[in-house]
This record gives sequence, C-alpha cells and structure tokens, in this order.
Amino acid sequence: MTKFIKGGILLATILFFSCGTAQNKVEKRTVVLIKTQFGDMKVELYNETPKHRDNFLKLVKEGYYNGQLFHRVIKEFMIQGGDPDSRNAKPDQQLGNGGPTYTIDAEINPKFLHQKGALAAARQGDGMNPEKKSSGSQFYIVQGLVFPGNDLPALEAKGNEQLEQSYIRQLARDNEDSLKFYQQSGNQIALAILMDRLRTEALAKVEKTPFKLTDEQKKVYTTVGGTPHLDGNYTVFGQVIEGLSVIDAIAAQPTGPNDRPQKDIKMEISVLNE
Repeated sequence: MTKFIKGGILLATILFFSCGTAQNKVEKRTVVLIKTQFGDMKVELYNETPKHRDNFLKLVKEGYYNGQLFHRVIKEFMIQGGDPDSRNAKPDQQLGNGGPTYTIDAEINPKFLHQKGALAAARQGDGMNPEKKSSGSQFYIVQGLVFPGNDLPALEAKGNEQLEQSYIRQLARDNEDSLKFYQQSGNQIALAILMDRLRTEALAKVEKTPFKLTDEQKKVYTTVGGTPHLDGNYTVFGQVIEGLSVIDAIAAQPTGPNDRPQKDIKMEISVLNE
C-alpha cells in the first residue's frame, strides 16, 4: 500500500509538472513592438489565430512595415496601417488599396473583442467578401469609446449608430467614383440623392441585424471601451499590452481627405520575443 501511494504521488507530480509545462507552451505568446513618433506599443499576438499571427510575423521579419504610415485615422474608432503604397506617399495620394495579392481566411473568435488596443485585420466589405477574408497586410488598432456605465440601452444605441456609420463608410467607398464625379461637377442635388440612398441602405442593414450585447461585451465596453459593433465581423489577432496612450495620441491628429493624417505618422515593427 505504501509503495502504491508513493508511486501514485510520484505519477501525479510528474503529470502536474508535465501539464504545467504544456500549458505554459500553449499560453506563451509572441510580442511585437510598434515604434512611432508618438511612442511605442507592445502588442501580444494570439496563438488562437495562427494564420494571422504567422503572416504578420513573416511580414514583420521581412521589414515589410518599416517606413509605412498609419494612413487612416478616425478618432474614437481606430488607427489603420499596413498599406505598402503609403511608404514615401505624396501628400494628396489616396491610400488603402495596397498590399499582397493574397488574403487570409477569417479566424474570428468570439472571445477576442474589439476592446481598446485590439489588433485586427482590415478587409474588403461583405458585398465583395462574404467570407470575411482578411487583407494580406493591412491592420487596424482599436481606440473606440468607453460607453456609459450601466446605461445598456444607450450603449446598444451607440453601437447601432457606429454600425450605421461603418456601413455608410463602406457604401461610400463602393460608390467612390460617383461621389467624386458629383462633387467635382458641383451637382449637389445628385450628390444629396446618392448620400440619402446610402444612408437608407445603411439603416436597412442595421435594422436587419441590430447590434445586441453579450454579458462579456457589456463588461468590457463599459470599462475598457472599444468598438463593439465590429465584433464577429473582423479577425482580432492581438492586443496592445503596453502603450495604449499612443493610440490616443495618433487618433487625435488632424486628418484630411479619406481620414489620412495631415502629417505623416510612420511606423517600424520588430519582434520582441517568440
């Protein structure tokens, strides 16, 4: 009996430390450093999104992002980069369409929310991309908002408002040629009619699938903040663990057409550990 007990204790000890070691290996996450003139951000990459993690690391190691810009910045929403055309771009150059020819299969995980500091992959809209495949290189980092305390109806209303604005921006990009033509020709009536149509289409999308919060979302977005209406639609594959104030500094910069900062905001990205 004594031998059996001792053997059982020894086996349990081995299993405990073996499981602990395996768990540590699973939990260990790669951290990258994003350097900007406004400070540095340390970003942890999720093992649960391996395709996005590995692609991002590959590009980082190649120096792909170095010298690129945060080319699209929307205060209280997000900051976006990853377009190789932004490197040495002219002040009036439109950005946001550059990148590798490939896309990445969606790895949308419901436990990874669009809280402040979330690193997520940009992508084309649902009309052209119903499978929600991600851009090969473009990414965004969430700033978002902290929503009112326990006023959940206001929180969901704000989420629906943000969702509507997001749809409008997407529809505007899809109708960019027509919008530019009416603006340049001075045809304000046709421009107003088109914008009304886009707003109506956006509102119809919101009414069809309104924004509703889970308990976890309610907890996160009333404390940490973020952009809840993006959850389930884009792949979140990392999180800023140091340097959240850098997001605020970048998001506060004045922007011009297409939400591009008036003064270039360059980045350099390197791997801190694997």
